[in-house]
Amino acid sequence: MLATTAPGEPVIPGIQRPAVIIHRQGEQDCHTTRIPAMARTNVGTLLAVYDLRYNSSKDLQEHIDIGLSRSADGGKTWESPRPIMDMGEFGGKPQKENGCSDPNILIDPSNGRIFVSAVWTHGKPGTHQWQGRGSEPGYGIHETAQFLMVTSDDDGKTWSKPKNWTRELKQESWWLFAPAPGNGIALKDGTLVMPTQGRDDEGLPFSNFMWSRDHGKNWTLGAAARKDTTECAVAALSDGSLLLNMRDNRNRKDKSETNGRALSVTSDFGKSWTVHSADHGALPEPVCMASMISHTLADGRHVLLFSNPRDKYKRRHMTIQASLDDGKTWPEKHRVLLDEGSGRGYSSLAMVDERTIGIIYESSVANLVFQTVQLAELGL
Repeated sequence: MLATTAPGEPVIPGIQRPAVIIHRQGEQDCHTTRIPAMARTNVGTLLAVYDLRYNSSKDLQEHIDIGLSRSADGGKTWESPRPIMDMGEFGGKPQKENGCSDPNILIDPSNGRIFVSAVWTHGKPGTHQWQGRGSEPGYGIHETAQFLMVTSDDDGKTWSKPKNWTRELKQESWWLFAPAPGNGIALKDGTLVMPTQGRDDEGLPFSNFMWSRDHGKNWTLGAAARKDTTECAVAALSDGSLLLNMRDNRNRKDKSETNGRALSVTSDFGKSWTVHSADHGALPEPVCMASMISHTLADGRHVLLFSNPRDKYKRRHMTIQASLDDGKTWPEKHRVLLDEGSGRGYSSLAMVDERTIGIIYESSVANLVFQTVQLAELGL
């Protein structure tokens, strides 16, 4: 088990409440852990997946595996990191040319199966999949970044070998198709939805999602919700439509009142999209990944929960906030600041129980920390 800061102990400077340290830089023979994603299994286990960046904090291409930590006690303690997706020296290339990154986790509540997807780059040293020829049109492993998935049927204890979904999912002309880091969702009718992202046939970024009605045996892609957007999160609204909440590259320059997350809604699984009323302006961002989940309160009200570095300029002020009107408004009274400092700013939310939110994020004090927030603290 890793070291923790337990309730009642002094709060870590800069962190607004007790926190469990999942990984500090250099621990477990790993330089840096990044890109967290978290979900709660059918039996209540919390699973956190993330990049194990062994040599440095650098993105792909590098020696990176997808790691896992499990918690059976609501996040109080966590198992030590271990790799669950490792392409080793595939194709005779060194590990630093077989990196896997940007995990997404999704649980099928009907059977407990856990899906973890990630993007794999083979060869292409010195490149990045979002830039230039780090990923190119085509299907081959020497051409384009690959969409991999592993599964577990025993609560995350053991995992399958990676399955390559690239040819089934990616259009050949696209420069990239990859999971969006974070979590997928299961709808009331059993449909599985996983947020995704890519670069189109012109190499331009887009955000969308894929969905399955046969427990992950086959997947269907929705159309791009927006261009010049990347990492995204999906949640169901009270009427059953789906809200896609997107990192928007335009916010690199836009620091005005229109800075904010891009928001689009679909009622037909991504065949068509409409712009949400709170698009650009309601949820400020410094251009960073964020997390969003939905939850039904004890009194039957539907709530959206969102986390990100709430700042236009820097990845600082990690905040959880809530909306009770399908994301139209995000009142200050439904907001909790977690970390006033600057970090890398990626986060992932999951319900620990019916009244407790869990969050894992890249903090100002450690690579990855875990904290809990009671819904009552958000005024819910």
